[in-house]
Amino acid sequence: MSGKRSAGLLLHRVRDTGVEVLVGHMGGPFWAGRDAAAWSIPKGEYGSDEGPAAAARREFQEELGLPAPEGPWIPLGDSRQRGGKTVTVWTVEGDLDPAAAVPGTFRMEWPRGSGDLVEFPEVDRVAWFSPADAAWRLVAGQRIFLDRLTEHISGPRRPPR
Repeated sequence: MSGKRSAGLLLHRVRDTGVEVLVGHMGGPFWAGRDAAAWSIPKGEYGSDEGPAAAARREFQEELGLPAPEGPWIPLGDSRQRGGKTVTVWTVEGDLDPAAAVPGTFRMEWPRGSGDLVEFPEVDRVAWFSPADAAWRLVAGQRIFLDRLTEHISGPRRPPR
């Protein structure tokens, strides 16, 4: 079982048409032809020398090339992913133009076994979606954060009378 931990920040905004969330399509050759379950909340791993909130702020900056928005960060809790990693996510209300994103990059051997290192963007697209439209796009283990955001925004449920 993995003890890896990851932290991220789910940016949301409220429009006349409802809530929207900002997510990124994962870069690199494995995700190039996919849309369903190929998007992610800006997030990344952190070690024992860094706290989860600091990691979420750093990863937002690294993945989108933009500073994490200020404002109250609302914790959306943790989720244990299928591979054993625990992901911690916050949400903050804010707005940014996806066209302003300048994603960071990573290097990997491609094609596999070739010995050639190729640089790819961490995310190759950034977009705003309603939670329903984002749900099928997000990797399965992150969808719970959309439910938690929606619950937070709609407020506590009252029992029927």
